[in-house]
Amino acid sequence: MSDQVVLKVDSLSVSFHQGATVNHAVKDVSFELLKGETFALVGESGSGKSVTAMALTKLLPKNITHYDAGNVMFEAEDLLLKNEEQMRKIRGNRIGMVFQEPLTALNPLHNVYKQISEVLRIHQGLSGQKAKERILELLTLVGIPNPESRLKSYPHQLSGGQRQRIMIAMALANEPEILIADEPTTALDVTIQKQVLNLLQELQQKLGMTILLITHDLGVVRRYAHRVGVMTKGSLVEVNETAALFETPQHSYTKALLAAEPCGHPVETDANAIPVMTVDQLRVWFPIKRGVFKHTVGYIKAVDDISFEIRRGHTLGIVGESGSGKTTLVQALLKLIDSDGSIIFEKQELSKLSSLQVRPLRRRMQIVFQDPFSSLSPRMSVEEIISEGLLIHQIGTKKERELKVIQSLQEVGLDPETRHRFPHEFSGGQRQRIAIARALILEPDLIVLDEPTSALDRSIQAQLMDLLRDLQQRHGFSYLFISHDLKVVKTIAHEILVLKEGKVLESGGAESIFAEPKHEYTKELLNSAFSI
Repeated sequence: MSDQVVLKVDSLSVSFHQGATVNHAVKDVSFELLKGETFALVGESGSGKSVTAMALTKLLPKNITHYDAGNVMFEAEDLLLKNEEQMRKIRGNRIGMVFQEPLTALNPLHNVYKQISEVLRIHQGLSGQKAKERILELLTLVGIPNPESRLKSYPHQLSGGQRQRIMIAMALANEPEILIADEPTTALDVTIQKQVLNLLQELQQKLGMTILLITHDLGVVRRYAHRVGVMTKGSLVEVNETAALFETPQHSYTKALLAAEPCGHPVETDANAIPVMTVDQLRVWFPIKRGVFKHTVGYIKAVDDISFEIRRGHTLGIVGESGSGKTTLVQALLKLIDSDGSIIFEKQELSKLSSLQVRPLRRRMQIVFQDPFSSLSPRMSVEEIISEGLLIHQIGTKKERELKVIQSLQEVGLDPETRHRFPHEFSGGQRQRIAIARALILEPDLIVLDEPTSALDRSIQAQLMDLLRDLQQRHGFSYLFISHDLKVVKTIAHEILVLKEGKVLESGGAESIFAEPKHEYTKELLNSAFSI
């Protein structure tokens, strides 16, 4: 890192105008990016981090965005004064971008070769064999194994970590001076997170690149950033070197942010509690079919001979990387896909029941999904969303259902008066509370929590975990908690199941596994989680 300034933001203010409504998203923000450094912008959702980053390259929607004041100086030129054609020569060429969710940022209709070759063709005029050679070089650089075999792959055929590496390859194709990385590891498992961040660090040293890192993960900031800027409500409230900011934070908001790391302990439980669900030798094998007559030549063993039990009032944490079988396991437990083996729930063998017979049992086992925005219908009000289960199971009169909705909203800490609003009118944390209220209203015995905190800021995560523990204490729910964030799992799980490639590598009491993991893979997971 040097003292040379490569980009300077001075008194930047940005607002969005929609009819008579004006939202001042960024207010008088100033900072500098130095050559070869990693500068992190941190803050909760809605603090203005991503808007600031997008403003630097004028990627905000043109019809509603107003750049009210300030300038963005890049090599003595103000980027805010440049027209669209001039900006196209800078974006992807001299300033690269890695977006938060690669699956939505990559074109689902184009394969890897076409996506990267487009960047090379537009900015360098490369095509044919020269483009292919450069693409293979880039894929090797970002650690894609056997890159030749991936050229014809589409985004849906790649894992989360591979998609993020493809995004990085595209961003680095023209060796930019600045790389803007907007939440590049949010949806990734801890081991993949560490690989991607180490990769960015290596490439930065190799290319002498400056990185603007947008993140809400303070562990990532502490390990990888040289300097930090803290944002809240559109304003930059503190800028300092990383070590100094973590040791002696000055602003009250920075202190609150640093105090919001996952904490707390699992609720006290009865060690002799009876099992709510018992699973024995569960298998989900997907056949691999080849040839004209589609003969089965092998199997993808997504879930392979898994056995465990979930006790009443206990939380079973399931951890593992992408592709370990976590989601397939949940789908099998909820009878959403076919499986072999035994699943006993409420003393009934689910494998012997038809879909019609399973339906009454579904009210006893509910699920809260990873992304509350996509799991809540945008066309239904909060009251309709939460009461839908009551309607399906024909529980109560209209007035009784309304009273239960009000009670559920109060239980999850939301104002019942907001029940007539729609999901887009709520924050991410509030939407996840609505999803929990939807599960809660049916008074289930088992709630499956599928990555419920991964899309949320640390402070919101902490609030949500407090809520889940409180609900478990009051109602005696059993939780099946799936997460790649072991710091979060540690605060709620009583037992742990470690999965890899469809098999259980280690299981037992959470306390003993966190204290003395026996399997090398578990040690690697814990090391990745607690070293970031």
